[in-house]
Amino acid sequence: MTTEELRSTFVVDNLFDSGKISLTYVDADRAIIGSAVPESVPLKLESSKKEMAADYFCERREIGIVNIGNDGTITADGKEYRLANKELLYIGRGAKEIKFSSSSASNPAKFFLISYPAHKEYPTTYMPRTSANVRNLGSQSTANTRTLSQFIHENGVKSSQLVMGYTELADGNIWNTMPPHTHLRRSEIYMYFDLQDDNIVVHLMGEPKGTKSLILRNGQAVISPTWSVHCGAGTSKYTFVWAMGGENQAFDDMDAAPLKELL
Repeated sequence: MTTEELRSTFVVDNLFDSGKISLTYVDADRAIIGSAVPESVPLKLESSKKEMAADYFCERREIGIVNIGNDGTITADGKEYRLANKELLYIGRGAKEIKFSSSSASNPAKFFLISYPAHKEYPTTYMPRTSANVRNLGSQSTANTRTLSQFIHENGVKSSQLVMGYTELADGNIWNTMPPHTHLRRSEIYMYFDLQDDNIVVHLMGEPKGTKSLILRNGQAVISPTWSVHCGAGTSKYTFVWAMGGENQAFDDMDAAPLKELL
């Protein structure tokens, strides 16, 4: 694939438009990638009859949502959940009415959402930052010191198939997800944020012996199909949301791609 073909197939760059809900349906485990940036008027999450064939969004789906902006509120079937920056909400199958609002129209919340099909109902759950299972990874000598925060996972907030959290790089570190790996039983989606000014992430994807690179900027997401590695290096520190769905929820169920074997 050319760079243009790679981007049109795997990069989601229509996120975080002010005053809108943006949704992209992908064939990797039937994931939906989206965002909501409410300003003065709340935004309601609607289903798509063509792709979903559902009367409401969560009729057969679950959603993980992280706020990467200022304070906002998500209302699920009449119950309000206030989310500060880098807090999450899990909404289980069966929730009929979902709305997004911001505490300040001039400094809105920025909700990033990932949805997968669900075969079972689990309760809607609010997740403050303190609820995460934290794993400190990497080292300064290899420029990949980072903190991984797990929120929706097999030993945390329960879901049908969604696994979700985010990773924050420390000052002076640029590499994520080392060593690279694939996981044939799950697709994965990254969304990079906290990139300041004109900084970028060079994201690597593709089969281990046939990698390609993509230039990603703040607020852009990339789809990693089951056969693809997913790692990258930035021109500054950054944070990225990761979300997975597929056959199982075992976080460490992966096939390593040693650096000496990458091409």
